[in-house]
Amino acid sequence: MIALAQSCLLFRLENGESLPFTADMIAVEMIDDHGSRFDREFVLHAAKAVFHYFQWDLARESVTVPEFANALEKVLHGFSPAASVIAPTRALQESDLRQLAVESGKGCELFFFARLRRELQLQLERTPELVRFTGLRGCVKQLVGARRWDLRCRKLQAQIVTFLRECLSAERQISKCALMIKG
Repeated sequence: MIALAQSCLLFRLENGESLPFTADMIAVEMIDDHGSRFDREFVLHAAKAVFHYFQWDLARESVTVPEFANALEKVLHGFSPAASVIAPTRALQESDLRQLAVESGKGCELFFFARLRRELQLQLERTPELVRFTGLRGCVKQLVGARRWDLRCRKLQAQIVTFLRECLSAERQISKCALMIKG
């Protein structure tokens, strides 16, 4: 038996057959199905997020096509065209993770996480509807000191995403807002 690549999930079809897909492969399939209602990049990110949810949050190696489709449909229905147009006032707060990493210094993850928590708290004080952090890949490479993406980068990326989710959950009583993290 051949081992499944870490970046793949097995999609179980109705006929009992299982096919390995990466996040990009399944996103392309979903874009073809939803291309007229949603922006191509939006569907790509939504499909990748659902893929990540099954693979890492639920630690699943396989998923049925209807399970994945239902999860993606819930995500897409959560974003109506009116909701995706966010007023530029207090509704959106944005921070650059790469800049926070530069300010923390190369290899200084301890300082970075403290700085990141404080940045999130500052953003939440403005009671936004959405807090967006950009530059995740550049941030990770800066902190790790890597020129190319490797396993250390992948682990740190997961730690940063988990950290932000946990910090937001701890601050939930203060603000009800969404969190977006972009590469």
